[in-house]
Amino acid sequence: MASSGNIEEYPHEIDEQLRSFDSSVTAVKSMLDRLMSMSRNELLQKLDPLDQAKLDLMSAYTLNSLFWVYLVTRGVNPREHGIKQELERIRTYMNRVKEITDKKKAARLDKGATSRFIRSALYEPDDKDSRKKKESNKPADPTAEEPPPKRQKQRK
Repeated sequence: MASSGNIEEYPHEIDEQLRSFDSSVTAVKSMLDRLMSMSRNELLQKLDPLDQAKLDLMSAYTLNSLFWVYLVTRGVNPREHGIKQELERIRTYMNRVKEITDKKKAARLDKGATSRFIRSALYEPDDKDSRKKKESNKPADPTAEEPPPKRQKQRK
């Protein structure tokens, strides 16, 4: 019973939020442990330059976010601290890397294939085809093509 006297009481309404926070911190810790278990040079050798930039940005963003949480736990408003500008700067670089990644994924235009496709899609009649078409358009009997004259109504 003496041990229960040492435990500070807190509102039970925030119990679920605290549990969620604890599980999130535990997940972050396990990810950082995995990341820190490899040497940085070993890790960077396995990655191409774009992935290296992503890793560096992720690391910087994670550390700054953890510092944000630390400031909150100490009662400091992080929105008035310099950490906010640092996080915004990192987000700017993250958006640049995302644009580069999107450009890499974008479809490239093969001009030769495109011109062949359009050329084959557009019909260009040959000389033989155009002569046949002209002959088929000419009537064999010029009087047969003319419509019969209309009868006029007789007025009484």
